[in-house]
Amino acid sequence: MIKRALISVSDKTGIVDFARALHALNIEIISTGGTSKLLHDNQIPHHDVSEVTDFPEMMDGRLKTLHPKIHGGILGKRDVHAEIAKQYDINWIDLVIVNLYPFKATIQKPDVTMNEAIENIDIGGPTMIRAAAKNMDWVGVIVDPKDYEIILDELKQNKSLSEITRKNLAKKAFQHTAAYDGVIAEFLSKENNLFSENLHLSLQKSTDLRYGENPHQKAAAYRLSENSLLNAKQHQGKELSYNNISDADAAATIVSEFSEPAAVIVKHANPCGVAIAKTLKEAFQAAFQADSTSAFGGIVALNRVCDKETAEELVKIFFEVIIAPDYSDEALAILSTKSNLRVLSHTSKNSTPFLYKHIEGGFLVQERDQVKLSPENFTIPTQKKLTAEELQSLMFAFQIVKHVKSNAIVIAKENVTIGIGCGQVSRIDAVDIALKKAKDLTDSVLASDAFFPFRDSIDRLKNTGIKAIIQPGGSMRDEEVIAACDELGIAMVFTHYRCFTH
Repeated sequence: MIKRALISVSDKTGIVDFARALHALNIEIISTGGTSKLLHDNQIPHHDVSEVTDFPEMMDGRLKTLHPKIHGGILGKRDVHAEIAKQYDINWIDLVIVNLYPFKATIQKPDVTMNEAIENIDIGGPTMIRAAAKNMDWVGVIVDPKDYEIILDELKQNKSLSEITRKNLAKKAFQHTAAYDGVIAEFLSKENNLFSENLHLSLQKSTDLRYGENPHQKAAAYRLSENSLLNAKQHQGKELSYNNISDADAAATIVSEFSEPAAVIVKHANPCGVAIAKTLKEAFQAAFQADSTSAFGGIVALNRVCDKETAEELVKIFFEVIIAPDYSDEALAILSTKSNLRVLSHTSKNSTPFLYKHIEGGFLVQERDQVKLSPENFTIPTQKKLTAEELQSLMFAFQIVKHVKSNAIVIAKENVTIGIGCGQVSRIDAVDIALKKAKDLTDSVLASDAFFPFRDSIDRLKNTGIKAIIQPGGSMRDEEVIAACDELGIAMVFTHYRCFTH
């Protein structure tokens, strides 16, 4: 039977109503600090922890619950330690409601100091949570406000918690403290080392998914940061699938590259059309026309508020998902005519500095590729030099090719992709696919995510209308590639920067 509860919460969501309900069930309440003040202000009877311990809170709040009368009440085995508890005047605590200082939110502040971060490391809270979870045979522990209603229902019916409920609460409690400690460990490790000896990822389950990449695979989605696409506002449409989320994240990441009005269409993790223009409508129209066949059933990402004019164009074509920072009321009304279309509000900020890739039995971790190209660092080894317009087109193409699965080739013209070759095992195959996709190559440019190992890819460009190439350089046969460009009258830029995406 639950007779006594301890409440000490940082996240006070729903705690007043929950405490009031516990009091109505004749459950004695102990509380601390700010939680105690909140209960007092709301006239909910309770005892401050200092009344129980007969010891004042001290050291700026660092010491208040670390006392035998608290931890003995939580940890004691009712069938073994009853006499000891009686001897030392320790009363049992049957329910512990605790969540922790907001360390993760604190360290995400741009101006956070080390001292501020350290002071937001909770000590008493995790200790009480772990003690209650360990003693699950007698004690219930609640760390999530979402569980208040479920627990109250059970207490109203039985005046106690079932064994399975206590076990499930204990499991959730240890997950809570493990995630909390992991965030702290990663924060302190990054102070001195780029990659710590032990990696602790704090992942919060967002949702179960209908299935994974294929219907026979079970799947779920987990958040690593608040900027995740999983936190996007969904205005309408069916639930997002595993593939929807993966492709939508790729599209949102690409469109965030541009400050001008931009549209990106992604299919199977690769862009099939990208464009920037004076208006969002024009950008979307150009991106769609870049490869209208592949765009069917794709994911569209926009980097401006979706207006009425753009929405009118979007609903003419079958898409799975639309992502934009926001939508006008008129745009939402138009998009609502496609009831199955998922419409998301989200702005990608690329705030997570590391990328993680699963391999069998482990993870690969790398820094996010955030290099910004600067023409001052370019080398132009060809006889033909660049015009200002060609340089701008090359920069546009290179912003895209770094998001295309390698081997990758992007052909662009007037701020629109016209041919993309992706994911090929040889670079010349990627060139061939990009050329095949393109409709009119006159005065176009080409970007490659890595160097050309042979001149054969350049020879493919004869009489195509491609005027300039941007690539990292660094091949043993660079001189042959340069000679091929000179023979065809093509200008070429070496960025000295490879941008593979696997």
